Amino acid sequence: MASVSPARRPELRIGCAGWSIPAAQAQRFPDSGTHLARYAEVFDAVEINSSFYRPHRPSTYRRWAESVPARFRFAVKMPRLISHDHRLRAAADEALAPFLDAVAELGDRLGALLLQLPPSLRFDVAVAERFLQTLRARHTGPVACEPRHASWFDAPATVLLRRHRIARVGADPARVPRAALPAADRSVEYLRLHGSPRIYYDAYAPAALDRIAQRLARASARTDTRWCIFDNTALGHATADALALIERLRAHARG
Repeated sequence: MASVSPARRPELRIGCAGWSIPAAQAQRFPDSGTHLARYAEVFDAVEINSSFYRPHRPSTYRRWAESVPARFRFAVKMPRLISHDHRLRAAADEALAPFLDAVAELGDRLGALLLQLPPSLRFDVAVAERFLQTLRARHTGPVACEPRHASWFDAPATVLLRRHRIARVGADPARVPRAALPAADRSVEYLRLHGSPRIYYDAYAPAALDRIAQRLARASARTDTRWCIFDNTALGHATADALALIERLRAHARG
């Protein structure tokens, strides 16, 4: 009979989409250093979103990696040229290779890749299979996918993502009920919290942060790492929410 791994608390990665430090929270961070270096003294993860809009030089990724502690990890959003312009079709491959070459300069600070799909992109098994095969031939590390068309939350898409070891993001607000919870490959769970009720703008209520902390703190026999990224950055709430979540998790760990 196959052995069952014991439940354990996964490694947690809590951070924001971007490393800007709002003035209201500045006193929680060191006074000197770059924004990234100051941010990385408080948080242990960040999601790079600028890579979605424009490419960064390999030397830029290398400089970022050198400016953070060894414990710190980056999640990097894949270019919109791949997901939105070429919609995962073969033409996307030309953008995939230089992107992967550049982010490789993060070395062991690279924690995950994030593939966010446009709301209009319906699941097409042939297109998705080809792209994920190409991606996995070139990159073996953690990948999280945030689909936004309802067809991606049906069983065929979930099975395909799991087969290629792709985590499906748990998003808030959820476009369909199943979008709220991480799924597919569960070795990595990735939460993206966009703000509620107004996406990007609103802070999370204390009760909501309590529920998120309780979920993140659960033991699991199959999950190694849980990411929780706050994307409600428009008014600077992401930083305050992430700090408040960390305080709750520390209190939970103390029992």
